[in-house]
Amino acid sequence: MTRDEMKTKKIGVLMGGLSAEREVSLASGAAVHKALLARGYDAVAVDVDRHLPQVLAREGVQVAFIALHGRYGEDGAVQGVLELMGIPYTGSGVMASALAMNKIFAKQVFAASGLTVAPYLVLRRGEDLDLETLEFSFPLVVKPSQEGSSVGVSIVKSAEALPSALEMAFRYDREILVEQFIKGREIQVGILDDRAMGAIEIVPKNEFYDFEAKYTDGMAEHICPPVLSAALYRTLMDEGEKAHRSLGCAGYSRVDFLVTDTGACYLLEVNTLPGMTSLSLLPEIAQKEAGMDFEELVERIVLSAELKIQG
Repeated sequence: MTRDEMKTKKIGVLMGGLSAEREVSLASGAAVHKALLARGYDAVAVDVDRHLPQVLAREGVQVAFIALHGRYGEDGAVQGVLELMGIPYTGSGVMASALAMNKIFAKQVFAASGLTVAPYLVLRRGEDLDLETLEFSFPLVVKPSQEGSSVGVSIVKSAEALPSALEMAFRYDREILVEQFIKGREIQVGILDDRAMGAIEIVPKNEFYDFEAKYTDGMAEHICPPVLSAALYRTLMDEGEKAHRSLGCAGYSRVDFLVTDTGACYLLEVNTLPGMTSLSLLPEIAQKEAGMDFEELVERIVLSAELKIQG
């Protein structure tokens, strides 16, 4: 959609929602809403609940900028509602959103596409983890299969610490992942218009880039661009785009890697609706690597809004 066409539309910024990441989404949505207004768009903030279809109809929303995170927003649920209502929206479609949100299926797709992922196993509620037959060793990473922002994630260094980590992960999901811990640098690649914009390295003050480090000022150092060889940087750009494409993502995303001392690039996940707060990584990558300020980034994203199911 052209800029002139978009300026005739009522844009609903979908934020808040029903997931454990509600507060982060409210911050993302507020920043996006402010940017759209500053650029002269007719935008309204929509706090998403189970009455979303009625609210969208009442507000006369014609285009949706999705600033939701986590379940019911990032997993294809809201995208399906918007498809049914015929409202173009930003970001990936139903299938890509659902795949990216489910870490189990995403890993299977990544591996089938030739991307490197850490060794893992899937554990379902009620099943026991047999350490005797585990094909990798401590430390382990335990995480829910369908939460974002590191919600419910633990690094486990001993058998004694494992039960509490499993219990916490199962609070959020009936299926969880137990992965081999990979020691490496945390590097994220920003994707816009399906192309890699650049990368950023995160050096958290906590043991890993957890919820606190992501959303508390001063809890992580950002290095943008990361200090890498030209060849390794290019590899990350290529693999970031490949990961984005492998799930069928659209528009923009953030692809997270762990890079070891030997240069091995382990793909962690693709975030189809990355944060858009003052501490978020995609806006920082856009500014420092592509020379694009926050308002321009928001405008580029909203102009890519479309329906993905053709009928």
